[in-house]
Amino acid sequence: MLLRSYVPAHPYWRFLLTGAGLALLWWVGYEHLLGPDGRLDHALSRHVAGAAAGALRAAGFAGATAPHDPTLVTLAGDPAVLVGDPCNGLALYALFAGFVVAYPGSLRRKAWFIPLGVAAVYLLNVARVAALALNHAYWYHTVDFNHHYTFTFVAYAAILGLWRWWAHLGTDIGRPSYEPGYVA
Repeated sequence: MLLRSYVPAHPYWRFLLTGAGLALLWWVGYEHLLGPDGRLDHALSRHVAGAAAGALRAAGFAGATAPHDPTLVTLAGDPAVLVGDPCNGLALYALFAGFVVAYPGSLRRKAWFIPLGVAAVYLLNVARVAALALNHAYWYHTVDFNHHYTFTFVAYAAILGLWRWWAHLGTDIGRPSYEPGYVA
């Protein structure tokens, strides 16, 4: 209750301050707890690599993970993509969830949209790793560009699209409670 009196009344200021606070919380938590520990990052990197290898197999390619390194995706036994900790999507999940938490809207809407959005970003990241493996196998000279630019653009465009969808679905700003179809 005391904290509420310090939060600005205007929803846009509340969003900015909440978002900045969540970003600071994420940075401190990651830099001092999750990052140095490394277990969550490594488990997620292994999982993304395994899912990408499974997606490649489902598409008819000889995808697998290397027996000596479960974060290395192989195609027909040849190394293709190493899923490092910065590329496992953890920061993207936090970024997506932080926006939804900071944006005005009911907790009930946030409770279903955050897991749905994180799952969508996860699947996009798995598809990205599988596509990079194919890129490495068939067009190796474009891997660096696609990894750093093309797939980064696609990932952030998808997150922006999800945020836009959330903003239209989940916002209470400027919507009177008597508007047809309004559910709090």
